[in-house]
Amino acid sequence: MDHLPSTEAAVTALRDLARAYAREIEVSHDIGADLTSRRSAAGVGVVSDPDGSLPHEAYVEFGGLPRVSVRLYPDDDALITVEGVECPDVARDDVPAFLRSLFDGLAFVRGRRFPPGYFLVVPLPGDRTHKEYVPAVTLTPWLSGRVR
Repeated sequence: MDHLPSTEAAVTALRDLARAYAREIEVSHDIGADLTSRRSAAGVGVVSDPDGSLPHEAYVEFGGLPRVSVRLYPDDDALITVEGVECPDVARDDVPAFLRSLFDGLAFVRGRRFPPGYFLVVPLPGDRTHKEYVPAVTLTPWLSGRVR
């Protein structure tokens, strides 16, 4: 996948994914330092960053299972939430591949007996994976169906 230079380019890529996987998508935008979540210290009425740029953040929700939402930050990263499991600090360029792994059924949950615990494992290009701890009490039917 090409580099996604802006939040809008990333949203366009996610709309294309939603269309390819026949999923509903809802998108909301926050534009300006006074509205974006990581710039809350900017002050009331301050819309641009000190360098004069206008930060743009988007929140995307996909329909269907697994339940997935994506918060695209202006800092080239994202927070992806899968069935209530937060996967922070995903590089914006990795978001489409992360979602394809989920929607294609490649992601799985790895369990271990000692110490007890589960991890959501999402394969990414280049033999990389994203792993996120999943508390046993939060295993949804979708996550439980992917335990290996």
